[in-house]
Amino acid sequence: MPAGRVDATDARLLRALAESPRATVLALAERLGLSRNTVQARLAGLEARGVLTSFERRIDPAALGYPLTAFVSVQVVQRRLADVAAALDRVPEVVEVLGLSGEADLLCQVVARDAEDLYRIAGQLLATDGVERTTTSLVMRRLVEHRLGPLLDRLADG
Repeated sequence: MPAGRVDATDARLLRALAESPRATVLALAERLGLSRNTVQARLAGLEARGVLTSFERRIDPAALGYPLTAFVSVQVVQRRLADVAAALDRVPEVVEVLGLSGEADLLCQVVARDAEDLYRIAGQLLATDGVERTTTSLVMRRLVEHRLGPLLDRLADG
């Protein structure tokens, strides 16, 4: 099986883990009808293959005082992409940066305390050496939360 790919048993394990993130290996084994050693080995394999990444729980930025979310499209001087990415990594309000194909080079998810704070952050991104242009879009409402459950269901149920 190619690195990173999961089979139906892995998908069932990942689905159970997503539904009960604090479940012990023993509880997962009992729930899935697998041995504890099988579950432990599969979890280790999923981590080693990069399927399971951070176990960081999702935290609502609003609880930290950052109720606004925006996406900033960034056009970059091509030879400066690594430098710009490093600079964006140093901005605490930048929570994610994705490299894109198409008109924009980067898509940054940022959080802000209010409109004035978002203006400051957008200005900071635009002032970054190597950034040619930015376009900011404010998130008005999240309609579908980040999810992988339907994909896991498809794999697990075959």
